[in-house]
Amino acid sequence: MNFYILTLFPEMVMNGLSTSITGRAIESGKLHIEAINIRDYTQDKHNHVDDYPYGGGAGMVMQAQPVYDAYTALVEKLGRKPWVIYMTPQGRTFNQGIAQALSEKEDIVLLCGHYEGIDERVLEMIVDDYMSIGDFVLTGGELPAMAIVDAVSRLVPGVLNKEDSAEIETFYNNLLEYPQYTRPPEFMGKKVPDVLLSGNHKLINEWRLEQSITRTKEHRPDMYEKYMLENPPKEKKKRRK
Repeated sequence: MNFYILTLFPEMVMNGLSTSITGRAIESGKLHIEAINIRDYTQDKHNHVDDYPYGGGAGMVMQAQPVYDAYTALVEKLGRKPWVIYMTPQGRTFNQGIAQALSEKEDIVLLCGHYEGIDERVLEMIVDDYMSIGDFVLTGGELPAMAIVDAVSRLVPGVLNKEDSAEIETFYNNLLEYPQYTRPPEFMGKKVPDVLLSGNHKLINEWRLEQSITRTKEHRPDMYEKYMLENPPKEKKKRRK
């Protein structure tokens, strides 16, 4: 799978994504992640990529030309059109379902804005989707782009090894993940639940599901409501007399 990040800060992006799981996946060839410096495509003699907004207002706006030329150069190199996502608070909120859908694409471009945003005209020309990671404002799209790459990468076959992977994680089936424990069996008077030491995998799975449901109900009632709609309690069969 290929990720291309259009940014003014390529070092920031690659330093973050070249470590841990994504870093190993890059080295093994499971992922291709490339940061493209938009500034390399400016035609301004002073290397500027921004200007004052028409109509007035605070801040600066990234110009259409460098963004468009960076994108078209990538399309020419690939020989096909990639899926382009613009990172913006105005976009739909990213979630695990979207991550799953994106993991099935071959080429994803993540466009990172800065200042007061990007000239609307180039967005209309190249962007397929608008994405946000929450209702707050950051100084640029790099951190959200890195979060999306990380989340989507985990779903690409072969990226996670056996030590990293888990069949049931947070947001699976609209449930938060159950509590996790490791050695020692007792720490400062707090013991690991007996069921996890029992070796009875059926009981362990039942306990984990119960804990996931309880935790989701307490911390994410919105997810709990969805879970209950999809998994209504089964009515107990009445015994015949």
